Amino acid sequence: MRFDAIEAEKATYPIALMCRVLEVSRAGYYASRGRPESDRTRANRQLATKIREVHEGSRGAYGSPRVYVELRESGYAVGRHRVARLMRREGLVARKKRRFRTTTQSQPLGAGRSERPRPEFRR
Repeated sequence: MRFDAIEAEKATYPIALMCRVLEVSRAGYYASRGRPESDRTRANRQLATKIREVHEGSRGAYGSPRVYVELRESGYAVGRHRVARLMRREGLVARKKRRFRTTTQSQPLGAGRSERPRPEFRR
């Protein structure tokens, strides 16, 4: 993660300065550039695309608990917290349900309905 930040900003700031600020060695940064992507990172990237498919398949209604269940039913060996973390990282959020509200007025006031007088209260 830190090495990615250095890679993104190396045109703006000196690499030695960024390594010092982020508390990593320059040798470690340069070694990471030649290293292949880790298995976990690759698996997370693939899982994130599947999570996005499930989320969009529900038209954005599913949050991490339901996405987790869908993935488990599809045969993915994945944990709840990993799904939640990847959804946060991808910016995927479930749509909120609308609150159910009953209406007491069957017709609007102007549609053949007269306004009732208000009752007077005695003290």
